[in-house]
Amino acid sequence: MIYNIYHKTEFHYQSMVSFSHNIARLKPKETPYQKVHNFAMQIQPVVYESHEFVDIFGNTNNHLLIREPHQSLAVTGISLVEIYPHLIEEHLHAIKSNSITYSKALERLSKFHVHDLDAKQFLFESELIPSNSPQIQQYVLESFHKDRDVFESTNEFMGRIFSDFKFLPGFSDITTSVEKIFEAKKGVCQDFAQFAISALRSIGLPAKYMSGYIETLPPKGEKKLFGTDASHAWFGIYIPGAGWVEFDPTNNLIPKEQHILLGFGRDYHDISPLKGVVTSSGNSRLSVMVDVRKAQMQDFVEEKNMLSIQSQSQQ
Repeated sequence: MIYNIYHKTEFHYQSMVSFSHNIARLKPKETPYQKVHNFAMQIQPVVYESHEFVDIFGNTNNHLLIREPHQSLAVTGISLVEIYPHLIEEHLHAIKSNSITYSKALERLSKFHVHDLDAKQFLFESELIPSNSPQIQQYVLESFHKDRDVFESTNEFMGRIFSDFKFLPGFSDITTSVEKIFEAKKGVCQDFAQFAISALRSIGLPAKYMSGYIETLPPKGEKKLFGTDASHAWFGIYIPGAGWVEFDPTNNLIPKEQHILLGFGRDYHDISPLKGVVTSSGNSRLSVMVDVRKAQMQDFVEEKNMLSIQSQSQQ
C-alpha cells in the first residue's frame, strides 16, 4: 500500500508576530512495517534558522526559527509512504502466539527484564494523562481478568469504547480531561486514545499514544475532494514477552494497511504536529488541512526511479 500524504498546519495571528520558535513533527516514522520514500516540508514565511533532530521516542523533529514579522505561519509536510501489510500480519500472528495472561504480565513487569525497560516509561503519568479515577479503573477491569489473555482483553476493551462512546467533533479540545471524556462518553479519536491509555496504565500496563493518518473514502460514485482527511490517533499496548500491538478504538479495528504512523509518545503533546512560542499579543487561530490518498503504482515507480537518479548524481 502506497500513500501520498499532504498535511498543512497554519496559524493566523491577531497581531503581527515579530519572533517565533517552533517545533514541527510532520515526517512519518520509519518502522519495520512502514517506509518513507520521500518527504518535503514547505514553510511560510521564510525560516531564518532550522535544524532536524530525533527525539527520545524516535520521532523526527524540525526546529524552526523565524525572525521576520509575520501574521501567519504555514508549515506543510508532503510525504510518500509505503506500508507492508504482510509484515504487519506476521507481527500480529507472533503477538497472538506469545501473548500472556494479565496476571503474568503484571508479575513480569514487577521484576527486572532488560527487554521491558523501554516500555516501562509508558507506565507513568504524563502531562495530558494524569492518574485517573477509580471509576475508570473499574471500567477497564471489566475486560481484564487475571487469567485472561492480554491481547483478547485489549481487543474487547477497544470494542467497548467503540460501542459506549460517541464520536462528536467539537465537544472537546486538548485541555479536556480524561475524566470528562469518560463521564460524557463522547469525543474524538484523540480523546478515545488518551482515555484508553489512561485506563490501561491505571491497571499496570504500558500504553502509548499513536499519531498519524487514516485514509477516508468518499461515498460510492463520488469523487474524493482534496483536503477532506484528518489526522488520526490510536493507542499501542505492550505485552511482556510478545511486544507492542496497536488498537484503534475510534474504528474498532487493529491498524494494518490503512493506518500511516507519524510518530508516538506518552500523549498528544509528545507528537503534536506543530507547536511553538511567539512574541506577539492577542489570540491565534489554527487551521489544518490533510489529504491522504493511494498513489498509483506507475507514478510511484517513476518517482522512486527519479529519486534514485538524483541520489546517484549527488554522490
